[in-house]
Amino acid sequence: MPTEVANHIAPEWNVTLHSENGLLGMGPFPLPEEVDPLLINAGKQTVTALPGASTFDSALSFAMIRGGHIDLAILGGLEVSAAGDLANWTVPGKLITGMGGAMDLAAGARRVVVLQSHAAKDGTPKLVAALTLPATARACVQRVITELGVFEPRGDDFLCVERAEGVGEAEIRARTGAPVGF
Repeated sequence: MPTEVANHIAPEWNVTLHSENGLLGMGPFPLPEEVDPLLINAGKQTVTALPGASTFDSALSFAMIRGGHIDLAILGGLEVSAAGDLANWTVPGKLITGMGGAMDLAAGARRVVVLQSHAAKDGTPKLVAALTLPATARACVQRVITELGVFEPRGDDFLCVERAEGVGEAEIRARTGAPVGF
């Protein structure tokens, strides 16, 4: 879901997107005739570069991230706890190649927003009282956006800031693994 954000930013908003693999000024996914196989995001998806974009090596990219120069990180999640802890890099028993830059982004960005489904495919809640999966970073998430609504971790529970159209409080409570306030 986070990789789709670039497709929804209007030019007049004056937002500059940074891809952790070294692209500042990342644009939306390209049209078929715009595809440049050498221009990719950190997820290895082809992207576009907006006018004035800059490319650089990963050392400089991570210096920007670790140096606190990122205002907002939009990350995917596997679980978010009521304390704002994030798990987004591994499921036990699955083959992985490493954590990637999520830990750096979660710790280095001024604000962290997680875009994820509200529950796993088997119905297991992904907004939980405490993480059951390995943590990426602790107490880093300020907001979670799911198909059911917008939520803020408050330590012991989540605050539902906004419900999706047609979604009731009972459904949110039933599909969330932690208390929810409205």
